[in-house]
Amino acid sequence: MAIIITDECINCGACEPECPNTAIYEGADDWRYKDGTKLKGKIVLPDGSEIDSDAPQTPVSDDIYYIVPGKCTECKGFHDEPQCAAVCPVDCCIPDSNHIESEETLLNRQSFLHNV
Repeated sequence: MAIIITDECINCGACEPECPNTAIYEGADDWRYKDGTKLKGKIVLPDGSEIDSDAPQTPVSDDIYYIVPGKCTECKGFHDEPQCAAVCPVDCCIPDSNHIESEETLLNRQSFLHNV
């Protein structure tokens, strides 16, 4: 994951509609690979596992908005900066220093999600 939402999140929801990959979800909400992407039916993830893109996935957080690691591209291929960070009123959308990804990795993810 390139960006994380910290515990300072006030659950305002400003970030959610800004994500071009629909990688941001409200706490406790299930997520799906197909949401906001061109993925349909059975897909093979970059790690080689196969999954139904419409299958509900377990929330990353139960309390605050969260970013799905496998869908975040730091807005590469769409914008010059992560839009969640640009609109967050409390600056809690930050780079995950424990999970740094190259621009190539992020662009490959964008291509995978949107068939670019």
